[in-house]
Amino acid sequence: MHGKYNYHIVFPVKYRKTLLDEEVKKNIIETATGIEERHAIEMEAIIGCDKDQIHLLCSAHPKIAPGAIVRIFKSITA
Repeated sequence: MHGKYNYHIVFPVKYRKTLLDEEVKKNIIETATGIEERHAIEMEAIIGCDKDQIHLLCSAHPKIAPGAIVRIFKSITA
């Protein structure tokens, strides 16, 4: 198999607190763009920033494990 795999990853906020306002969403989108520039991960869309979770649609080469994508995103956005 060649090409990229698509992933839909959901990041809930700790304890499901409603912490994601418009300013935080904007920062997360900017950070995702930075991740895309530094890593071989393409951020297709942030398809839902609810008040307590983020839905990320991304693609990456099969050599990059989904767990690695989660670790990269969580460590940089923390």
